Amino acid sequence: MSKFDDINIDDFDLDADLVGEELEGTLQNLVEQDSLQWIFVGGKGGVGKTTISSCLAIQLSKHRESVLIISTDPAHNLSDAFDQKFSKDPTKVNGYQNLFAMEIDPNVESEDFLGGLGGDNGTIKNLMKDVGSSLPGIDEISSFLEIMKHVKQMKFSVVVFDTAPTGHTLRLLSFPSTLENGLGKIMGMGNIGSMLTQVSNMFGAGAGIDANGMEQKMNESKQLINNIAQQFKDPEKTTFVCVCIPEFLSVYETERLVQELTKFEIDTHNVVVNQLVLKDSSCPECETCTARMKIQKKYLNQIFDLYSLFHVVQMPLLGEEVRGPEALEKFGKNLMTPYDKVYKKDALAKDQ
Repeated sequence: MSKFDDINIDDFDLDADLVGEELEGTLQNLVEQDSLQWIFVGGKGGVGKTTISSCLAIQLSKHRESVLIISTDPAHNLSDAFDQKFSKDPTKVNGYQNLFAMEIDPNVESEDFLGGLGGDNGTIKNLMKDVGSSLPGIDEISSFLEIMKHVKQMKFSVVVFDTAPTGHTLRLLSFPSTLENGLGKIMGMGNIGSMLTQVSNMFGAGAGIDANGMEQKMNESKQLINNIAQQFKDPEKTTFVCVCIPEFLSVYETERLVQELTKFEIDTHNVVVNQLVLKDSSCPECETCTARMKIQKKYLNQIFDLYSLFHVVQMPLLGEEVRGPEALEKFGKNLMTPYDKVYKKDALAKDQ
């Protein structure tokens, strides 16, 4: 029998042994850490990553000079969350002067990059575009290329990534090491320029490729990728916020994500538990809500047990959609204030 099977549920207050947690259940620590440049928000599909990352970006915009939120998920939801159409270029969010959003277009980005490897030669350029459109993992490649671009330019004081579901995100985060090792092996093979010329001659288009220029570009790319890898491993510059819901599959995947992030040496010390069904004194209890709260309480206790050294943030399941800047602003305040305090405050207001 699990140690959670005998939990008695009266309400959603934490057990006595959990009340004294060391770290406050907010994301205020991220807002106060001015050195952070890259904040990834991720987790299982359907847990509310876009809503949480959008709310966090809004809160950061109140304290940072400029904030960019990027969707790396092929099934983009940022436009829906903010109720505003975004593109592959940073666009100012309505109502904010220093908050920008963008959604990566994998088709455009991969064609721009892979097609460019063919230089001015149309045959090679078209071939690289065709290859790019069919490569597995091209979404992650496009996302990483966008990261490379922003690392090189860094026009924003902090960038928030609304990531794809866990598997895609882990592949994205593994790219720096994979590319760095791959380029290192290629560049260690000897005369790269001669090798590239021979390969291009196989396609009858050797004259269209600047082999020396490509070798130089490889050197520059390797240095940039090494820079990204170092930044990702620096807790002063990069962190990952795990979002989950209190259900078995989500908790299980969150633990897998945390373990993988540890292997990548990427800092993570914040877990957002979303879609909590909380009691409302003005609403009569029903059998379904009571059963759902009992299940959630079991996994919420497990989350506190697993992540006792994390900031564990509790976010409620609302009766309406969180859509548009105004709704995101209101919902996001709960990321900055422990939810139990919000409820006590609301309860007092109702009693007056």
